[in-house]
Amino acid sequence: MTTTIYKILTADQWAQLQEQGESSGAPIDISDGFVHFSTQSQVRETVDKHFKGQAGLFLIAMSTVALGDELKWEPSRGGDLFPHLYARLCMQAVQWAKPIECVNGEYLLPELDND
Repeated sequence: MTTTIYKILTADQWAQLQEQGESSGAPIDISDGFVHFSTQSQVRETVDKHFKGQAGLFLIAMSTVALGDELKWEPSRGGDLFPHLYARLCMQAVQWAKPIECVNGEYLLPELDND
């Protein structure tokens, strides 16, 4: 079972989460009524599809255990199950945060946890 999931945040969104200890997520999260996450196998497609051309991004690893029962696995892209959080992001669930480098238009993701 996946115990680590990933959230991509802008530098401002990451700073807000650190400062306030919690966040409603990105504008799309607020609009959709839940916080979008990706698994290890989904994060590459997520960053390429939804963040193209953006700089100053951070990859946040979060514990599914710490997120609790408000985390739901729901079908999305082609029926693949994606983790969606029906609660606010909380700093206590953050395992680590690392910048995502962009070189010549290609995102270089940090090493991901193998679970």
